[in-house]
Amino acid sequence: MPEIVFCTMDDEEKLYQAVAGVHVIIHLESAQWWGSEVDLERIELVGTRYLIEAARVARVGRIIMLSHLGATPSSSFVLLRIKGLLEEIVKGSGLAYTILRSGVLFGEEDAFINHLSMVMTLNPLFVLMPGRGEVVLHPIYVDDLLQAMLATLTNLNTVDRVLEIGGAEYISLHDLYRTIMRVSRRYRLILSVPPYTMRFITRLLSIFSRRSLITAQWFDILASNRTAHLGNLYHYFGLRPRRLEDTLLLYLPRKHNLIRAIGYMFRAKPKGSL
Repeated sequence: MPEIVFCTMDDEEKLYQAVAGVHVIIHLESAQWWGSEVDLERIELVGTRYLIEAARVARVGRIIMLSHLGATPSSSFVLLRIKGLLEEIVKGSGLAYTILRSGVLFGEEDAFINHLSMVMTLNPLFVLMPGRGEVVLHPIYVDDLLQAMLATLTNLNTVDRVLEIGGAEYISLHDLYRTIMRVSRRYRLILSVPPYTMRFITRLLSIFSRRSLITAQWFDILASNRTAHLGNLYHYFGLRPRRLEDTLLLYLPRKHNLIRAIGYMFRAKPKGSL
């Protein structure tokens, strides 16, 4: 039976215990959906440095890390800059690495499409959309991402490489709104709002709730097109990704009633456990 160790990213002693006897680390820890810039730096950067230090002592052979399409240390957007800096830390760690830059994840418990559906649940009349919805996204189903990560374990061609992957199709933000409405049968008027206004509204709403359904990092992802080549998932791993709308139909219509959405907003934030 595998040993399960629960700890935060700044608990050095527990980190050593967690990686002892481990050959490969799959690094998924992130504060992107709920953290401030300080939280991002603490968990993503400082926490990863602690993890790598423990991995070196334990002689871990390799680290596989999840990043974002568009990540770069020179980005003017906090999330993408932090992810870019994190990639540089992993590359300079002395460990063999694989970095997967993925499009936006979707699944039964995702924090993007699910949250947008929750917002539509809370307001029966309209939903706000940053800009005109022309930004193009490349969503990928969480199970497809998991299969890609597992494939990197045995594919030597992925060692010491940064791979960009996405799902079966591109979709504009406006079309994504329409798709969620069509699948969930929650039809709302879409109001186009300047992104800076949306950021202000989000900061204002965060004062009144423990968690915000839409965060500043949400807008960082939507700042510009986030796509990879459509065939990359098949090219790298021989995987055929699932289509967005077909997959959403399996679970989204039965989710996100009003009580669930309100309950999420007032639930305590996670503390960055491993």
